[in-house]
Amino acid sequence: MRFTKMQGLGNDYVYIDGFAGPLPADLPAFSRAVSDRHFGIGSDGLIAIVPPTSAGADARMRMFNADGSESEMCGNGLRCVAKYVHDRGIVGKPKLTLETGRGLLTVDLEIHAGKVRRVRVNMGAPILRAAIIPVTFPDSPVVNVTWPLLRELAGGIATAVTCVSMGNPHAVVFCSDVATVPLEAVGPKLETDAYFPKRVNVHFVQVHSPSEVTMRTWERGSGITLACGTGACAVAVAGILTGRTGPKLLAHLPGGALELEWAGGTEPVFMTGPAVEVFSGDWPGDA
Repeated sequence: MRFTKMQGLGNDYVYIDGFAGPLPADLPAFSRAVSDRHFGIGSDGLIAIVPPTSAGADARMRMFNADGSESEMCGNGLRCVAKYVHDRGIVGKPKLTLETGRGLLTVDLEIHAGKVRRVRVNMGAPILRAAIIPVTFPDSPVVNVTWPLLRELAGGIATAVTCVSMGNPHAVVFCSDVATVPLEAVGPKLETDAYFPKRVNVHFVQVHSPSEVTMRTWERGSGITLACGTGACAVAVAGILTGRTGPKLLAHLPGGALELEWAGGTEPVFMTGPAVEVFSGDWPGDA
């Protein structure tokens, strides 16, 4: 099975091309195998690039976490899908429409010497209704709501959460210093808290100014990751909803920075960041 490893701010995935031929029958098992950082290729998960099923789309992405669970969306992964589709000549346009679990999303490509370097993604409007995120807190929207398990685990670092869906569920927690958060210890418990029936991506955020933050992420199904594009979008939304940040935001993640824009209300969130190809190869066996 031919594969390509790509990364957006260190959020790395193994990409396989359904335009070129048949894919493995068991994609969750294939994701677990290739994602293993000791016995596989090593990645945060698997993304299959396949022909679209929706009219008007140029390509479709299916995204699987390292544990094999299928997720609705991945912002960093989507930028890399756009690069793959353009750079390999599958679709040779500077503006693409990509089919995701969130629906159809449009992307604008920054091209240098015939190759995509950066991608600006229209991520769609944030989803704030608790039942759709989904989250079972009685408040809707869930903005600065006390999270009992967070209060118990975080040792006073933070107690409140703001919940946003960007096609997948996010819990945004603001704190004074993200470096003090014991993310490896609290992440797995917060991800699987009963308030979140489909589990949740958890982000701890330190605000430096209305236009700049630093964030750390525990990603649903993958653990600690260097970046989360949908999570950064959720942070931009949560910052405005809680009065901490403005409509343009630079988010620093362990793998690099993302540029985010949200005008509020039902307007879409825009995310701009890099897409990088690392290497290609052949996965052995019966895949």
